[in-house]
Amino acid sequence: MGFSRGDLVEVGSKEDGFLGSYYEAIVVCQPLKKDYIVQYKTLLKDDQSGPLTEFVTHSELRPVPPVIPVSRFNLNDQVDAFGNDGWWVGRITGKIGSKYFVYFDSSGDECGYFISDLRVHQDWIDGKWVCSK
Repeated sequence: MGFSRGDLVEVGSKEDGFLGSYYEAIVVCQPLKKDYIVQYKTLLKDDQSGPLTEFVTHSELRPVPPVIPVSRFNLNDQVDAFGNDGWWVGRITGKIGSKYFVYFDSSGDECGYFISDLRVHQDWIDGKWVCSK
């Protein structure tokens, strides 16, 4: 699947400590066959002067997953939690009041989130979105 200028995408981080996280971006252009320039929606330049623009490979990109409406999550549901400017994969470990607690295998951390900062985890496999079980 190729992407075009203006497409909304998510960029998968390959950096240590950020592996498995995804950041929303817009495709600016495709200067080479398998490479793109994207502008992030939530990440800023080092000097904070504006959105970060970066050169990324096709393998780092995926479309933005479709929204799956949910009114609640259950224990052990796999979710994406929005934090630190990106989406991180984790599992629901509990709920207190209106906050869900999510455990992240990648870091060993557990954090609380409102349902508005969670989404059903989906994997992009062979050009299709597949819901986690």
